[in-house]
Amino acid sequence: MSPSQSLPNQRWHIFPQQEELAARMAESNHLSPLINQLLINRGINTPETAKIFLDPESLDLPAPLTEFPDLAASVELLEMAIANQEKIAICGDYDADGMTSTALLLRCLRWLGAKVDYAIPSRMHEGYGINNRIIEDFHTEGVSLVLTVDNGISAYAPIARARELGLKVIVTDHHDIPQQLPPANAILNPKLLPENSLYRGVAGVGVAYILAVSLAQQLGQLNGGMIKPMLELFTLGTIADLAPLTGVNRRWVKRGLRQLPSSKIPGIQALIQVAGVNGGKITENPQIPIPNIQTTTSNSLKPDDIGFRLGPRINAIGRIGNPQIVIELLTTDDMAVAWDMAIQCEAINQQRQQMCEEIEQQAIALVEAEYLDSLQDDRVLVVVQPNWHHGVIGIVASRLVERYGVPVFIGTNEDELHIRGSARGIPEFNIFEALEACHELLGKYGGHRAAGGFSLPSENLEKLRSRLSQFANQCLQPQHLKPLLKIDTQANLNQITRELYHQLNALEPCGIENPDPIFWTSGVKIISQKIVGKGHIKLTVAQIINHQQYEIQGIAWRWRDYFPLPQRLDIAYKMRENNFNGNTNIELELIGVRLGNLPPISSEKRETCQRAAFEFQQRQYSCGIFTNASHTEIRIKNSEGNVLVVEPGKQFGLLGKNREEAKEIDISLPIYNNIIQAAMTALHLE
Repeated sequence: MSPSQSLPNQRWHIFPQQEELAARMAESNHLSPLINQLLINRGINTPETAKIFLDPESLDLPAPLTEFPDLAASVELLEMAIANQEKIAICGDYDADGMTSTALLLRCLRWLGAKVDYAIPSRMHEGYGINNRIIEDFHTEGVSLVLTVDNGISAYAPIARARELGLKVIVTDHHDIPQQLPPANAILNPKLLPENSLYRGVAGVGVAYILAVSLAQQLGQLNGGMIKPMLELFTLGTIADLAPLTGVNRRWVKRGLRQLPSSKIPGIQALIQVAGVNGGKITENPQIPIPNIQTTTSNSLKPDDIGFRLGPRINAIGRIGNPQIVIELLTTDDMAVAWDMAIQCEAINQQRQQMCEEIEQQAIALVEAEYLDSLQDDRVLVVVQPNWHHGVIGIVASRLVERYGVPVFIGTNEDELHIRGSARGIPEFNIFEALEACHELLGKYGGHRAAGGFSLPSENLEKLRSRLSQFANQCLQPQHLKPLLKIDTQANLNQITRELYHQLNALEPCGIENPDPIFWTSGVKIISQKIVGKGHIKLTVAQIINHQQYEIQGIAWRWRDYFPLPQRLDIAYKMRENNFNGNTNIELELIGVRLGNLPPISSEKRETCQRAAFEFQQRQYSCGIFTNASHTEIRIKNSEGNVLVVEPGKQFGLLGKNREEAKEIDISLPIYNNIIQAAMTALHLE
């Protein structure tokens, strides 16, 4: 018996089902028990917490001035600078959070009459955060007040230098707090707030938004024409930065998503059009600026529209382009300029996609050739190659984690003597602690539990590989080395209706700490499947319930390696609305599959399907259904006399020449399951 094609290497965690509690909550909020089970899985297990979650506007939100100790001082510094026409300079960052934060504060300060400019460090040549070069440039240009956004909390030396030069500094950041705070005049960082603060989860753009609104309010200039564009930029940056969509983020993002389709920011409308969100698409010559783009008509965007459409086009600029393109896109009021910037974002994002694909394939080839055999022992992947663009290797690291289920440290040579890299982890592995355990081998490093960045001398690479493997072996067990798939609840295909899908909208916006609901269905049959696009599997699945067959279409993104899928599977999926040619259908987005247990055999089948012979992988087998007083089983025998015995509903079977000496085996493994499927077909049980 020989193995066949692989399936995604996953471990499924299915939340415990609390049917009684879900039913009681359903009586209160009039949503289905299934939806209430999803709420329970997210820690929302009382009618009171459910009400706030479902209606975030009912949240009793404390005033930011009472939460952020330095907010009043920050507003006062900016108010004085505006009144005295002192020059203000913003130092941003080159990711989506940093660029939207920069654009938000530029729009706000210009609206309020400030003299303001900005700078963003070079990703390629300087790396993250404000530095001495930027400080010296600001001083030379006559800047009086420096405002960092999405950076600065760890920049002690540059900020100390700014103070030496007589510059005032406000740090706005959301990254982890270092042992020594920088000597700024004021610091706004939600990580300095109590753990239970509703503002604790805001990203850099959230801090910028709070500062901008507070300043405008203080100056008596807070109105709809000002706050709407800032809320839209807050929404873009918060989702693109993967900030948690809980607390105040949930409230404000929900508002912002409703506003974005009718945004008055030309750059947002151009980006929506270029990205094809809500059916928008480029029909004109992309070389010609389009001055009159129609606003979209949808009632609201979804986080996925930003996370997978708008956000990547912004982030691509920060990864391999010039951040000035995005700042101009999001601050211009000229539609022709906005369209030109959006076209550049689109072109650079396509270049980024191609780079990622090429590097990913090269990395997979390297892993398969050199590291795969030792992966269970190493428990970590360290992959380094020259000439990879370090602006995109973090994306590739995430894809390798998804593929191999282990922490990934990926790097490329900055020069002959130095390596620069990115790291991505799994739930049981702390990236920042791993980097700290290797600190004497590294140059610069930083990050958090799930991700990080690092540099090191090339000569230390093998020592780093060994040290990371030691660290991984201390915290990871063999069962951890599979991607974890957290599944909410089971659903049958007849439950997947438009009504259920619309009820799921009550959970929006979904994202970090409020993930898209994931369902699973047992024992579906794949009735058609084909490769479409860039390696996706388009398929139709079916399930028989009460003698009626229910069918639904689905897509499995980038699953070419698993094609064709076995005929019968348990599937894990998200529900998606597909709008095509004026038709709207609910479809499945497959994110997991596993080989399920043998389904029950009806009495009719037991009587009519007794014996059969079949060929599988050029070998001959016989099979039959056998029933005694206690159970029914299928026996499959090969030409050597080995017998595989399986019972419906059981995950384990017996394999051997006789029952006394047979060993217990897991029949969900492909090596056995595919033979069982072939036997069921021969016995007309499919």
